[in-house]
Amino acid sequence: MRRELGPLLMLTALCLPVTPAFALDGDASAPIEIAADQLEIDDREGTAVYSGTVDMQQGSMKLNAAQVDIRRGDNGQVSLVTARGGGGRAYLAQTPAPDEAQVEGWGNTVIYHAAERRVELVGNAELHQGGDTFDGAYVEYYLDSRRVSARSSRSGEGESDGRVRMTLTPRQSQP
Repeated sequence: MRRELGPLLMLTALCLPVTPAFALDGDASAPIEIAADQLEIDDREGTAVYSGTVDMQQGSMKLNAAQVDIRRGDNGQVSLVTARGGGGRAYLAQTPAPDEAQVEGWGNTVIYHAAERRVELVGNAELHQGGDTFDGAYVEYYLDSRRVSARSSRSGEGESDGRVRMTLTPRQSQP
């Protein structure tokens, strides 16, 4: 069922529970702002599909993609956000703490599991965390523990030479 985009963007932003996408204190209470070329909502299924050039922001968290699917659980909370690049890569960025560098991720598909606070970057995946970078067909990032796992291409998944690449930047000691 299609509805008019303008009022529904506002309604959807108000109806989506504000969950901390990442770590900054102000992010959890910030409104979710979404702009897209098109929106389809299925209230019975608990889904919203934004398409076109999708720009989503909540506090310091930013998500840019060609399509973003949002699924709510039975409790009404956002349970899963899936962003697809549509020919390019989807982009996700957030500042974990005021004194830390922005974390940025790219993938053909970016999947955010809200309950687990876990991000999957799938296909042509890349994660920048501080001065460190991780590249592979698949990169997984746990927001709270800041744990990263990556794997290389398998079965034609993504474009890779079959290796995971990492660049680790030494931490500078404070005098």
